[in-house]
Amino acid sequence: MTPSPTAGFDLTALAPTPTDFAALDEATAHLDAPFAVVDLGAFAANARSLVARAAGKPVRVASKSVRCRSLTAAVLATEGFSGILALTLAEALWLAEEHDDVVVGYPTADRRALQQLASSPRLLDRVTLMVDDVAQLDLVERAVPAGHQPIRVCLDLDASLRLLDGRIHLGVRRSPVHSVGQAVALARTVAARPAFRLVGLMAYEGQVAGLGDNAGSLAHRLQIRAIQAASIAELARRRAAVVAAVREVVDLEFVNGGGTGSIESTVAEDAVTEVAAGSGLYAPTLFDGYQRFRPHPAAYFVTSVVRRPVAGIATVAGGGWVASGVPATDRLPRPVWPEGLRLTPLEGAGEAQTPLAGAADLAVGDRVWFRHAKAGELCERVNELHLVHDGVLVGTVPTYRGEGRAFL
Repeated sequence: MTPSPTAGFDLTALAPTPTDFAALDEATAHLDAPFAVVDLGAFAANARSLVARAAGKPVRVASKSVRCRSLTAAVLATEGFSGILALTLAEALWLAEEHDDVVVGYPTADRRALQQLASSPRLLDRVTLMVDDVAQLDLVERAVPAGHQPIRVCLDLDASLRLLDGRIHLGVRRSPVHSVGQAVALARTVAARPAFRLVGLMAYEGQVAGLGDNAGSLAHRLQIRAIQAASIAELARRRAAVVAAVREVVDLEFVNGGGTGSIESTVAEDAVTEVAAGSGLYAPTLFDGYQRFRPHPAAYFVTSVVRRPVAGIATVAGGGWVASGVPATDRLPRPVWPEGLRLTPLEGAGEAQTPLAGAADLAVGDRVWFRHAKAGELCERVNELHLVHDGVLVGTVPTYRGEGRAFL
């Protein structure tokens, strides 16, 4: 494995500057679109903000929200960050060649990766699997030969808010482990199996961390805030009880929680030892609607005008870099410069082309800057990120895709 490429920058030494699209455009004028840009000053400011919001507890970097080894390494070199939360086991094994603490955020059924993990004492010391079901333990044991040192595992606790005896479920559909009893039963099962060692517990409160509370109508905002307040209070009580009970079974190394949108409430819980975050580094459009924090937009993609079908409409090549999740307008990329551009309601953002209204002054060959909706997904579209600071292009680093890696 080759070492990760480095951009030769120190995030602690970079100060944010006001967004100047004309300067960004000039710094990248020699590049042919489409391409992606990271404003390093904004990225560094976002990193410092995540640390400040964590109030002294370590921030584990959610690598799926970055998907660039160079930028992940730069973040981990910043005081206040510690460890990686990876998307898949294959990604975790790759990153663990250089980093000594990688937790896989989701259960795995990747048998080849499991065999690679079990065959390497070094990787077994560095990588932690996620489990929430005995069936996952069974799969691992079938996939790898006996006799390896214990595999580190983390128990995933469901953090959703359940009302009316579970008939109402508010939150993401993740773990089936919700109660203290369920968590203790699984912890005891793990502890009784020599092939595993339970070292951590995780709970991701997506209904708080991933849901903006400052967008839409006043009624909508008030409803979201009420749900989140109830969820924060319920989860704090339940998570504390689960952690205390599981610690009676094993001595946990860490208790991970939260995400970019819930840092303050997550770290306020004594039971939580660290928080996970990553999306707040790029600050895509889905993070514009929070009242608790104001990140700096740091990532953009650029494409060129190739058509002028009618007056007032300019059509750019591609542009349909749509985010995952429930299909809606908030998953679409947003044109941000030149100002006044907007997607058309009948075509939206297209794979081959994207018509933009409000484009009276654009000519064929002009460029349009977009913000994407969901953090690391931008990197699945480009091979490299161009790094700009204070109007100067200071480096270019490969994304996972640029290094020939596609994990999920």
